[in-house]
Amino acid sequence: MPYLFTSESVSEGHPDKVADQISDALIDNFLAFDPESKVACETLVTTGQVVLAGEVKSNTYLDVQKIARDTINKIGYTKSAYMFDGNSCGVFSAIHEQSEEINRGVDRATKEEQGAGDQGMMFGYATNETENFMPLALDLSHRILKELAELRRENNDITYLRPDSKSQVTIEYSDDNVPQRIDAIVVSTQHDEFDTDDVMLAKIRKDIIDILIPRVIAKLPEHIQQLFNDDITYHINPTGKFVIGGPHGDTGLTGRKIIVDTYGGKGAHGGGAFSGKDPSKVDRSAAYATRHIAKNLVAAGLCDQVLVQVSYAIGVAKPMGIFIDTYGTCHFNLTDGEIAKTVENLFDMRPAFIEERLKLRQPMYSETAAYGHMGRQHEVVRKSFEQPNGEPITLDVELFTWEKLDYVDKVKAAFEV
Repeated sequence: MPYLFTSESVSEGHPDKVADQISDALIDNFLAFDPESKVACETLVTTGQVVLAGEVKSNTYLDVQKIARDTINKIGYTKSAYMFDGNSCGVFSAIHEQSEEINRGVDRATKEEQGAGDQGMMFGYATNETENFMPLALDLSHRILKELAELRRENNDITYLRPDSKSQVTIEYSDDNVPQRIDAIVVSTQHDEFDTDDVMLAKIRKDIIDILIPRVIAKLPEHIQQLFNDDITYHINPTGKFVIGGPHGDTGLTGRKIIVDTYGGKGAHGGGAFSGKDPSKVDRSAAYATRHIAKNLVAAGLCDQVLVQVSYAIGVAKPMGIFIDTYGTCHFNLTDGEIAKTVENLFDMRPAFIEERLKLRQPMYSETAAYGHMGRQHEVVRKSFEQPNGEPITLDVELFTWEKLDYVDKVKAAFEV
């Protein structure tokens, strides 16, 4: 019997995502000037206020207030009417030195012996239902909000948009787990004041359906475009007025959107957030590594979808174990346990080797902090950073290395695909 599955996304202006972006901007700046920095920083944002807290071990000093303000302004909180803007908000820092008891569990005499920065389990997932090997409902949810942000910055076709927004997409699947059609789309967007609520609701609904959605559809592959139909149920700003938003409407905290950051509820999640953590924290690095494994397994044609789990003990380099679930979609006479054993031999999951394989000690994390950490475009960009003394540095940074399909041939050889 057909079934429905739903995923949501939130925009860069959502308060939790504002917090994530500030935390990851700090990570990038620390890594730009000291690639061996150890950082775990959290951010809280609320009306007119930013609070930074966490632990750092680094050879560089940063103007964390300036970094926070620059990030907020870049998102689009630049007006006092928002009750939260980068130029006037208070920024309080309670960042202090990393605990030596944590650090001694990570640093070792040789890099190869580096211990995991925390205990826990991490999951990676991939499916062949989209070209970027991501669940379709989440991929569309992200696309809707990225396009909405483009419209906001263009300020041409729609001129009333404010930074905070959310989306949600419901997909109907067939019994054999193939997307059949889009059942429902929800978009809630913050906006300027209107003269009357009725005019406001009608205008926003028309603009979302007639301007935003066609722009999203135009950028999709043809087989995904065909899933859009005239019977989609749209809920546009279903609560009505949405002028009060962002950190003024809701307090934002780092790490509260971990399902948006990953697979939209598909697969599984170990519970650890990503943003604000340097790659010695396996919550982040191992989640990227398991996504890398999962994507290469599916891309190699081994299976249609796969879940990969890895687990660690703090201070211990070798993982506790690797688990594989292909959901019965493996195309070869292999058990999930047999696949896991081969994966363990093919991908070295010790933290130091993950960092090296995925080049994780680059300042590559600001780009991950909105619209998902997975399913993004692998590319090289030039980034500039400035120290408090005004000394600049420009680096070529490789983004989303865990999305590379560089192990497809190795997977095919290992499994004789």
